[in-house]
Amino acid sequence: MILAIVGPTGVGKTKLSVELAKKYNAVIINADAMQVYIGMDIGTAKIKEKEKEGISHYLFDIKDVNVNYTVYDYQKDARELIEKYKDRNIIFVGGSGLYLKAALYDYQFNEEEKTVNTYDELSNDELYELALKKDAKMTIHKNNRKRLIRFLNKESIDIPAAKPLYDVIYIGLTCDRNILYERINNRVDEMFQEGLIEEVKNFYDKKINSKALSTAIGYKELFLYFNGEITLEEAKDLIKKNSRHYAKRQYTWFKNQMDITWFNVDFENFNNTIEEVEKYISKNTNKIK
Repeated sequence: MILAIVGPTGVGKTKLSVELAKKYNAVIINADAMQVYIGMDIGTAKIKEKEKEGISHYLFDIKDVNVNYTVYDYQKDARELIEKYKDRNIIFVGGSGLYLKAALYDYQFNEEEKTVNTYDELSNDELYELALKKDAKMTIHKNNRKRLIRFLNKESIDIPAAKPLYDVIYIGLTCDRNILYERINNRVDEMFQEGLIEEVKNFYDKKINSKALSTAIGYKELFLYFNGEITLEEAKDLIKKNSRHYAKRQYTWFKNQMDITWFNVDFENFNNTIEEVEKYISKNTNKIK
């Protein structure tokens, strides 16, 4: 059995994945583009060692931040794990929809597409600025996100046309948007309390400004602060704003790209959500080992 737990940032995917992995004796595979990088822990809300509860986790902390780890690389690594653990239950968890779809759908990359960047965490304004830096005469409208990404990559990946490769149960977590935005804002505050400034400053002091760091929310904003371009409070507000916008894009992508069953999260009693999801899984598969 393969499960995929998806949804926007801050909605409880990690917690659900661990609980289901314990019940179904499953391994967990990361589907977050930024959690593959070593040292990008607090800003990506990466699962802590104690939270894993002994469950095997894969594709976390596998690359140096200076490495450009692409969706093509992820597809290859994820499929190797699917083959390796084909006799086990597997749970994908994360919010990088394009990575997940590349792994689970029948798509073949051509040579030009192997270095494609999804630019998931960049806003339209940031994409537009990057495109202008690439070509000042570029005329693509800043709200045409798909064309901007295609322009930046030179080629686009047409994964929506691909067919599913595996039988997968897609579980989406959702909640009222106001509640989600409040959770995101609170989580950013918690990240600062946990040492986000120190985590990012470590990269900044080493003069590391890789593609991962320049696109990841929480890192790119603090780099602006360290450069003296904005205040710390402005950086924090910008992280919250960009995180909220990213969550909105995640919802839109998942609802348009995959056949997902959505569950409203009960944050007051998360066990209710776990039980609801488990009942759904039991009704929709006979492959649970």
